[in-house]
Amino acid sequence: MKQEGSDDIIRVAIADDHMLFRAGVKTALSMKKDIRMVAEADNGMQLLNLLKHITPDVVLLDIQMPIMDGIATLPEIKKLYPEIKVVMLTMHNDHSMISKLMELGANAYLTKNSDSEVIYEAVKTVHEQEYFFNQLTNKALIDGLRLKRQAEAITPTEAKLSDKEVTILRLMCEEKSTKEIADMVDLSPRTVEAIRDKLKTKTGAKSMAGLVMYAVKSGIITQ
Repeated sequence: MKQEGSDDIIRVAIADDHMLFRAGVKTALSMKKDIRMVAEADNGMQLLNLLKHITPDVVLLDIQMPIMDGIATLPEIKKLYPEIKVVMLTMHNDHSMISKLMELGANAYLTKNSDSEVIYEAVKTVHEQEYFFNQLTNKALIDGLRLKRQAEAITPTEAKLSDKEVTILRLMCEEKSTKEIADMVDLSPRTVEAIRDKLKTKTGAKSMAGLVMYAVKSGIITQ
């Protein structure tokens, strides 16, 4: 839990073996009044050791690192510290990798050539709304879904969703926050969160990325 009065400060840690990139991101984010850099690591193992003592709100996690890479580190963070949001960083926009990492629980996926303002926006968005979807992640999820359907050559059983559940799922896919959705459908934020959990149970999705894929597959949203 954060200290009282510090709700507006987002605590951020970064794990990346490229010292110059790490320093650049730290400098850029430290200039933001609502960001506090609390930890940095060269690899996943070092990061996990730091997390025993410091709990950030958001972790910026490089995919390719020595000793323990981001792909191995992500599931460990999600298992041990499920409340921490993780933004994956990489040099490559590999669609199959993006789909895999989003399904493993990544909250956002950015290439390292992203502008510092985009990184800041991703950190703020995952902290406030759990996920940051951009053109890269959306396209990767859709492409991943297409390949999966081609491989299976069958349509999985459709979940029976109520009109309200469909409306809320559509709004979630439009990147509306829980509060925005609650206001639009005249429900409390707590009720919207309960419906989101119910949607995951009904559709078999393990994450928001899975819900997006379900919504596209079912024709609830179109890309």
